[in-house]
Amino acid sequence: MDLRFLDAVPDSLEREAVDAVLGPAESGWDGGERRAGDLRYARGGHAARARRDLLLPALHAVNDRTGWISPAALDYICRRLTVPPAEAYGVATFYAMFSLQARPARVVHVCTDIACAAKGADRIRAELAERLGPPGDASGEQAGAIWHESPCLGLCERAPAALALEAGSPPRFAVAAPARAEDIAALMTPPPVDTTPSNGHRPATTFAPSPLSGGTVEPAPSAAVPQAGVPGLVLLRRIGVVDPESLDDYRAHGGYAALRQALRLGPAGVIREVVESGLVGRGGAAFPTGRKWEATARQPASPHYLVCNADESEPGTFKDRVLMEGDPFSVIEAMTIAAYATGAEKGYLYIRGEYPRALSRLENAIARARGRNLLGRDILGSGFDFDVEIRRGAGAYICGEETAVFNSIEGRRGEPRSKPPFPVERGLFGRPTTINNVETLVNVLPIMLMGGPAYARIGTGGSTGPKLFCVSGTVSRPGVYELPFGATLRDLLELSGGVAEGREIRAVLLGGAAGAFVRGDELDIPLTFEGARAAGATLGSGVVLVLDDTVDLASILVRIAAFFRDESCGQCAPCRVGTVRQEEALRRLAGGSASRRTELRVLRDVGAAMRDASICGLGQTAWNAVESAIDRLGVFAAPTTDTTEEAR
Repeated sequence: MDLRFLDAVPDSLEREAVDAVLGPAESGWDGGERRAGDLRYARGGHAARARRDLLLPALHAVNDRTGWISPAALDYICRRLTVPPAEAYGVATFYAMFSLQARPARVVHVCTDIACAAKGADRIRAELAERLGPPGDASGEQAGAIWHESPCLGLCERAPAALALEAGSPPRFAVAAPARAEDIAALMTPPPVDTTPSNGHRPATTFAPSPLSGGTVEPAPSAAVPQAGVPGLVLLRRIGVVDPESLDDYRAHGGYAALRQALRLGPAGVIREVVESGLVGRGGAAFPTGRKWEATARQPASPHYLVCNADESEPGTFKDRVLMEGDPFSVIEAMTIAAYATGAEKGYLYIRGEYPRALSRLENAIARARGRNLLGRDILGSGFDFDVEIRRGAGAYICGEETAVFNSIEGRRGEPRSKPPFPVERGLFGRPTTINNVETLVNVLPIMLMGGPAYARIGTGGSTGPKLFCVSGTVSRPGVYELPFGATLRDLLELSGGVAEGREIRAVLLGGAAGAFVRGDELDIPLTFEGARAAGATLGSGVVLVLDDTVDLASILVRIAAFFRDESCGQCAPCRVGTVRQEEALRRLAGGSASRRTELRVLRDVGAAMRDASICGLGQTAWNAVESAIDRLGVFAAPTTDTTEEAR
């Protein structure tokens, strides 16, 4: 990309999409009509640069409206925000869901990640390639649409899955899950020409609830929660019971009672209850939530920010999606309590771009909460001001890392930052920031209602409260399950119906692609942080992917390695190079034409280098699942009848 601005002129649709986000251009200096005064002096530069954080929403607006980001549209965005074109190009090309090449309005994302692979995604991919042409091919009968292979779409309970996104005003979406090749082919039906003019009132980034032609009917949120309606649930008790778009229904089922209790306790009282509860982060790091809030609250710098990390991109994870789709008001209420405790007046909810239905539900929840004085100025007459802004990711797993989220929101490439300084000191926009994921925040509601000590009595001494587990793979009843910490893996698999009759559990992947495998004879592992560590595994984000004896484990390992190769941000050499070398070695081993001893040595050396020297958790954990499969499951082990030196 040239460092200079171009002379290309955006068309009316592109200009309209950008202006819907940024407002109309005021002068020739920011892409507007040139006037005589513009030749004598420049104005507005500082104000434009202060809006750099609107770069990602502006890119989304154009991509949503026209299906791709043309050089003229990118140039116009750069002029509006005074961002150097090379920097904006670097941001736009960082995200997989954006295209800087012309493409059809409809794009179908076909998941080929581990949960879908266990349910036949490779077969579907081969059928699609034969029927529709290779991925990215827009020729032939499907000239109005293209399909791509995609990492996890967060629809693992309905694997194999596909998601269709269609640009327009407004953009539309549809889901096919569980999908057959013919279902995905139906999603490829060329869309009608969109001649609907924008009315200037509906934001270009809002997804319409109307499905595409060829899409399946979206099931109720309770379809992903086999326990829906079971007495005693804490976090999932409203899923399938409450209308997710009705604030009145939410309040009739106990909604916003936790916020009123928090306002009675005061900020210090809220933090005290969270500390006493023993709540730790549910995203994988398991850091004590109360300590994080306390550290942010005592920082003298201002303003403070709150970030809800809803970019759950770990393969096999979909619990946050279920909460956002089925109980969106609880997420907004929990964010409000966290902001009150930590002194934040502004919150950002960073949601992954593959969750259009959750986005629609959250936008509705925020609007209705504002209308009832539950967001905004002087909430419930308490003198506390707080509001929430949604930011969409665009297909980058690394943006689930807490500091990469900050860079993405600020309009920069979503690359992790070095720590220290830590977010509680210098986070979003260089200010003290609290960041928690969706499940962690929703746990704050029962803590406010029952009190920290009572909450701490649920689970075990080292792992308190209830935990959500995402069960997928070759089980009878996949979905999100809620269990108190301390239940065993066997208990969870019995709830999910186990594997099909006549089949055996070959392996269970705990924690997702960054987690570890356990054997089918190790099902009595307690599902606690300390229990998983003692077993040489991790709970991570709650992924429990079950693989029976029909699944090719070698191909699953290759897919995990390909995932990390694709999702590495490339910032540090150990991860940028190591993930590629890891995949290459695994492909050679899976193909059976390599020296087993040599390739295993390469894998161990590369894995150790990534773990020791990578900047962030992606590189540090990219070897975990592969290592556990080799050492624990005996994948790539020499045949017992082979006595050659190479086998030994």
